[in-house]
Amino acid sequence: MEDQNYILFESYLSEELSKEEKADFELRLQTEPEFNQAFNTYKELSSFLENKFENKAASEAFKENIKKISDKHFNKEETLLKQKQKPKVFQFYKYAIAACVLLFIGLFTFNQLSNPSFSDYNTYETISLTVRGSQDALLKTAENAFNTKDFTKAEEAFSQLLKQDATNKEFQLYKGIALIELDKFNEADTLLEKLSKEDSAFKNDAIWHLGLSKLKQKDYKASLGILKTLPEDANNYNKAQKLIKKLD
Repeated sequence: MEDQNYILFESYLSEELSKEEKADFELRLQTEPEFNQAFNTYKELSSFLENKFENKAASEAFKENIKKISDKHFNKEETLLKQKQKPKVFQFYKYAIAACVLLFIGLFTFNQLSNPSFSDYNTYETISLTVRGSQDALLKTAENAFNTKDFTKAEEAFSQLLKQDATNKEFQLYKGIALIELDKFNEADTLLEKLSKEDSAFKNDAIWHLGLSKLKQKDYKASLGILKTLPEDANNYNKAQKLIKKLD
């Protein structure tokens, strides 16, 4: 979409178009699907920016950034517009926003409009289940599969290990994580919720990963409620607080 269209969008929203220009604009909305979609996107983003920068200091900082970008990229367009358009006050700041709005989607706005993603948080430390010299093939298989992110094989291995030792909390945690990665949410949530209510060294990790499970399911309200129960001494407390701010 050309920069001139963003200026046209702003002129229409500001009711600066003549009757003829307004009629032509509305005809394009009805007959040009891409133009219509671009206009609706611009209108939503403009509304967001207005609300986002109600704070005066933040607004002024944003304006300065807009001006810098506009000076670099859009001086030529400003000159052409002054030559071609009917004489009227050129609203530099408003048109600069119109020309720059897509750039700021990538740099700022998109992150603010988007919900946090599970893929931003599913990082796992390397696990070590076997001691030096151990000949337990199943433990080694589970360990290697988890560390190489082969979660199908990891889930199978931990299921077999839990048949041998059903009360092992560490195996339960890693199986729960593997189940989340495989989108087996019902089984994962049941396992992790039970683990999160039992006193063990893996209780807080279970809470954290249960919250991530809900995040992956896009149940943001449930994820937020679970993460808020994580105590300050938990390993993932700081990461949880950052995620809570995005969800709240």
